[in-house]
Amino acid sequence: MDIRKLELFCKVVELKSFTMAGKACFLSQPTVSEHVRELESSLNQKLLDRLNQNVQPTPAGKLLYEYGCRILQIRQEAIKAIEQFGGKLVGRLTIGCGTIPGTYILPPLLSNFRNQYPEIKITLQIANSQSIARKIMNKKLDLGVIGAKWKETGLEWTEVFKDELGLVVSHEHPWRGKKSVTCNDIIKQPFIIREPGSGTRKVIARFLKTRGIKESDLKEVAQIGSSAAVKEAVKSGCGISILSKQAVKDEIECNKLAIVPVKNLKLHRSFYLIQRKNTQLLPIVKTFKNYLLKQSSGISKRSI
Repeated sequence: MDIRKLELFCKVVELKSFTMAGKACFLSQPTVSEHVRELESSLNQKLLDRLNQNVQPTPAGKLLYEYGCRILQIRQEAIKAIEQFGGKLVGRLTIGCGTIPGTYILPPLLSNFRNQYPEIKITLQIANSQSIARKIMNKKLDLGVIGAKWKETGLEWTEVFKDELGLVVSHEHPWRGKKSVTCNDIIKQPFIIREPGSGTRKVIARFLKTRGIKESDLKEVAQIGSSAAVKEAVKSGCGISILSKQAVKDEIECNKLAIVPVKNLKLHRSFYLIQRKNTQLLPIVKTFKNYLLKQSSGISKRSI
């Protein structure tokens, strides 16, 4: 099968037009049509239905498109791998992060990394921990940094950073300035919680469980999809929450929020670098991983 013809076919399917595919590939519409006809002839299958101005793949065409995309992706990965193994650290690195590492930890580290390796472009995707892990498994991301760990046989977990969480209240809350409160006090207060799949939420649930408290015992008033939005809700007096101290550092210094100690409860957690198990990393990915591990000085770097 001619890889160029396959590439043109996939472009026609994506753009639903021979003319648009030709423009995208700097070819005339008749040339694109001829290449697709030759591909259909070689496979002895009709691949596209020409419906006026709209082009749609046949069932056979849909199947070929699915495999074609994978073939083209593998080809691109092979080209990048060969370039990099030749000593050329160039390309795009796609990193997925939970809200806290993606917002407060990695950005300054990425800046330093880019200064060392200016030819490596970085895409940073921020989502909850479960979503990042799923994308790693589906090969949508090169590496991930998340704030929770669970049983997942297809992933390798390496501890890279430590984090401390705190019970956060508004500046006007009656608990501000208290020496401590108990877990039983917490469940009586309106509570703002992160969405399912969030690493912060998983950690909170684990901490409460050690005190015999279930998530359902919380007096939940809102479920919010980012730490920044949770902060705003707490500041407005909507309720209390448990957040990373890194996320509320500025608000604490400006007296917009306050941390209240919880009696007999240490709110510590780890952030983990995750990757697919038994996968040979491309040189640029391996370079970034090694860089990140060096930055996490004083933390155990063994895979868990």
